[in-house]
Amino acid sequence: MKITIALIMLLTLGVTDAYSQKGAKAVDYNAIINEAFNLYKNEKGGKNADYIPYLDKVDSDMYGIVLVTTAGQVYQVGETKFEFGIESIEKVFTLCMAMEIVGDSVILQKIGADQTGLPFNSVPAIEMNGQKPSNPLVNAGAMATSSLLTSHFGHADAWEKVNAYFARFAGRNLTVLDELYKSEAATNQHNQAIAMLLKSYGYMYDDPIYACDFYTKQCSYGVNTRDLGIMAGTLANGGVNPITKERLIREKYVPKVLAIMGTTGLYETTGDWMFKVGLPSKSGVGGGIISVVPGRFAIAVFSPPLDKAGNSVRAQEAIKYISDKLEANVYLGK
Repeated sequence: MKITIALIMLLTLGVTDAYSQKGAKAVDYNAIINEAFNLYKNEKGGKNADYIPYLDKVDSDMYGIVLVTTAGQVYQVGETKFEFGIESIEKVFTLCMAMEIVGDSVILQKIGADQTGLPFNSVPAIEMNGQKPSNPLVNAGAMATSSLLTSHFGHADAWEKVNAYFARFAGRNLTVLDELYKSEAATNQHNQAIAMLLKSYGYMYDDPIYACDFYTKQCSYGVNTRDLGIMAGTLANGGVNPITKERLIREKYVPKVLAIMGTTGLYETTGDWMFKVGLPSKSGVGGGIISVVPGRFAIAVFSPPLDKAGNSVRAQEAIKYISDKLEANVYLGK
């Protein structure tokens, strides 16, 4: 079979992901994300996370989509520069760092990997799961995971180490949104209580109040939609940042992280999400959602209004549309 000059050029440029696996038919990612953007730009469902004053004030009409391929191509539409709170999406990358340090078996033993079926800040979930956190993507498990890091690095160095790791995922230095951090720190008594409860059961690995505050600060990172697309693209690319080409997590651990995203990434609605969309994903109450298609691309969408579980309404619709159009559901085996 003859290979055309155009195809040789594309191979040289490293953009073979622009072609479907069925042949030499080009995939117009830009057109598809624009279709998704326009289809749902007038969606009015959901509301901002009003229990955190800072998030309640964010413009609910803002909406952006970014798709990042494993070859490093970035496609974007809408609001992709505004820095919003990363919130619970940070849990994915805290998990990556902890897994690199302590290994997957320790994460399974000390944190867990099971769905709770209950809200992300549930206390009964701890009691029902043998008085331990269920997984690293709910608040209890995320604080326990953060405590592994603060205990490992020590309080003097922990923030610097974690901050540098997150910057490598995003490909740029991230800063904490001070107003958001103060807003959350003033209203996080429930999380403090969870941290203390975990300490009493032996599943907090550093001072619980310090770990809670550290976690709160991580949730207050300011990111834009492009940042999240690149961070998620690193997982799609087997742990290598598709822009900087730096390895950030060992390839053998990436499926473990994606498995947890696939079982609890959208909290108690994850089962419905995987049934309908089939992409390992993670949401944050700041309005972001990331979704990963291993070996192909990642999607990040930002839109502040949330459903009752804490997941962006508009982002869910957009990602489902993109996944369907690109036959990206991981269970299709394509």
